[in-house]
Amino acid sequence: MMSGRSRGIGNRAGYRRRRAAARVLQWIFLVAILVVLLLGIVAGIRWWMGRGNENPENPVGSLQETETSEESSETEPETDSEEELLIAQTDRMAAMYDYDRAIETLQAYAGYEDSAEMKKAVGRYEEEKAKTVEYPDMDKITHVFFHSLIADTSKAFDGGSTSAGYNKVMTTIDEFNKIMQSMYERGFVMVDIHDIAKIETAEDGTEKMVYQKIYLPEGKKPFVLSQDDVSYYEYMTGDGFANRIVVTEDGELTCEMDMDDGSVVQGDFDMVPLIEKFVKEHPDFSYRGAKGMLCLTGYNGILGYRTDTEYANNPTYAQDIETAKKVAAVLKEKGWYFGSHSWGHIHMYERSMEAVQTDTEKWKTRVEPLLGEVDVMVYPFGEDIGDWHPYKGEKFEYLKSMGFDYFCNVDSAKYWIQLGSNYMRQGRRNLDGDRMWLDMQNPEKEKLSDLFDVKSVFDPARPTPVQ
Repeated sequence: MMSGRSRGIGNRAGYRRRRAAARVLQWIFLVAILVVLLLGIVAGIRWWMGRGNENPENPVGSLQETETSEESSETEPETDSEEELLIAQTDRMAAMYDYDRAIETLQAYAGYEDSAEMKKAVGRYEEEKAKTVEYPDMDKITHVFFHSLIADTSKAFDGGSTSAGYNKVMTTIDEFNKIMQSMYERGFVMVDIHDIAKIETAEDGTEKMVYQKIYLPEGKKPFVLSQDDVSYYEYMTGDGFANRIVVTEDGELTCEMDMDDGSVVQGDFDMVPLIEKFVKEHPDFSYRGAKGMLCLTGYNGILGYRTDTEYANNPTYAQDIETAKKVAAVLKEKGWYFGSHSWGHIHMYERSMEAVQTDTEKWKTRVEPLLGEVDVMVYPFGEDIGDWHPYKGEKFEYLKSMGFDYFCNVDSAKYWIQLGSNYMRQGRRNLDGDRMWLDMQNPEKEKLSDLFDVKSVFDPARPTPVQ
């Protein structure tokens, strides 16, 4: 049992502990009050100082935002100088083997004499130019062509009435990309058909078609690229193809495709935007900026726009004409050029002279005004108006009088060029389902191994056999 003295001592100890705890609580309370007061003072100061930064875009004007803005301005990367931008531009010219233009562009710059970097770049271009050689076989330049590329195989190969035709004469985007990559890796370089030969006028006034000179690094091989029927025919709507070529807000070329739900999407759905992108990544695939030749008919309009007079009652007719002109101009600026595929996609060998004249006049009055002058005739159906002998006859004379100097048929040979006295004729190679299937079934008679490996390119989405 605890004594009274023990209980007294215990009570006094407890009392002291309670007083000590109370003093601690008082101190904690005072400190809390001071913290609250200090925070309030700081907030007030920040608010007061922020008033000087008030503006419609930054009504709060906080110190934090001001400091962040200042830090951002200090860390922003410096923009390239005019000199650096110009060198970047000429570097691209040189990458496309256009060394003379690159050199002339820099030397014409006002500050060239004071720029060590520009002079260094010119020296580099001269060294690269010295390594090029004149291509020795101008009559052995291949010409490959495609039709509209299949963007959606599930629609093109859906078993409908047009599926077999698409399977035979069209190429899928996957196949096209693999073909271009293979040709690039094998040293092929796109040239304009006009780079091969041109009409030159002699002193006596007579005209003569003359081979030109192409200079490339050792091992590089020029080739011509073309695409037929770049009109996006009405019958192809909804079958997995692009519907038109368009120019984006930033001036680039792309395609539009109309979707089943009524929406319109943009993308790399055909050859033009795919080549644009490929050359941007591989400028050495293009000789002096050359791209491909787009071969157009006119009866459904051009480039996906219903520009023919047959559509004059359409509410969008006038707008389609203006848009098509704009797209054509941008295409030419970027190195593309045009060929006539006739107005009505006619058999020019079988049809009468009168029919050829009527069709050509429609091309000249309804299509060429949207494009500018066109001097290449690309025969529909791969035909020709004559055999392998030099051209003669009224159809040739008529087409020549209408401004055509270059003529293209379809020939599966690796190359075939005929240089006449005042014209050039070139065979083209169809890189489509039919040709690839024939190569796979008859490897001993293959025609494409110089360009790509058919088995690694052939799209498994294709129905087989290709008939």
